[in-house]
Amino acid sequence: MHTTPQTPIGVEVTGLDLRDGLDDDQVTELRALLGEHGVAVIPGQDGLDDDGFAAFLARFGEITFTTGETPVEGRDDLNVVSNVGRTTPPRSVFHVDTSYVAHPPTYTALRAVTIPESGGETLFTNEYRAYETLPGDIRSHLAGRTVTHVVSGLAPEDAGPETSAEHPVFRRHPVSGRTSLYLSTPERCVEISGMDRGASRQTIGYLYDHSTTEDNTFRHAWSPGDVVIWDNGCVLHRADHGAVSGGRVMHRGMVTAP
Repeated sequence: MHTTPQTPIGVEVTGLDLRDGLDDDQVTELRALLGEHGVAVIPGQDGLDDDGFAAFLARFGEITFTTGETPVEGRDDLNVVSNVGRTTPPRSVFHVDTSYVAHPPTYTALRAVTIPESGGETLFTNEYRAYETLPGDIRSHLAGRTVTHVVSGLAPEDAGPETSAEHPVFRRHPVSGRTSLYLSTPERCVEISGMDRGASRQTIGYLYDHSTTEDNTFRHAWSPGDVVIWDNGCVLHRADHGAVSGGRVMHRGMVTAP
C-alpha cells in the first residue's frame, strides 16, 4: 500500500486490488488514514463489481441504507447516484450523510460506474482545519455546545424512525484524537444549544461558510475505476453538477463502524 497525501485534505492510496479483499492490517491502516486525512482515493479498481464493493465496505462495519435513496439493482444495501435521464442536474450542497440520526454512517464510499466526459467532480472539506482556524473567542463560546440536526429532503413520515439528533459542534475523532467542526448543511442544522433560533441560524451560517471556503476544499476529478471512501466525522462533501457533460453514474455505500 502506497500513500500520497493531498491538500488540504485527502490521500491517494495505490497498490491495492480491492477484488482480493483487505486483510486486518490493511483495514487498520485505512481506518487510520481516513481518521487523519478524511478521504482516501483508491484508483485502478476497474474490475471491481458491486459484490466486491460491498465486501470492501463490510470490512469497516455494518452497511447501512438511507430511506429514500434508489437501490442498486440486485444490491439493496447500495444506492445509485446518477444524472442519467434527468432534465435538470441533481442538487448537491456540502453536507454530512444522514446526520439526523443518533449514530450517523461513519464512512461513505463511491464506486465510479460511468464517468462523464467532463465535470462531475466531488468536493471535500477539511473540518479539522475548519475548527483549527476558527477565532479563539468563537471556539470558547461554542465549546461544549451541541447542534440539532433534522431530516431534510424527505417528509418526516418517509424518513424512518429517526428524524432528529443532537451532535457536538466540536467533535473529537475516535481514531485520530483530533477535534473537528461537525455540522451539515444549514437546512439540516436548526439550533445550537444555549442559543435562541436567530443566534443559532446566524452562527450555523457563519460556521458553514467558514468551513466550505475554496482554500479548505479538495476537488476530486473522477477517473474510470476510482473508488473513493471518506470519514463523515471530519469532512463535508458535495458533488459538482454544474458543468457536467455526459452521463455520471456512481454506486454508493455507507458503513456504521462498531
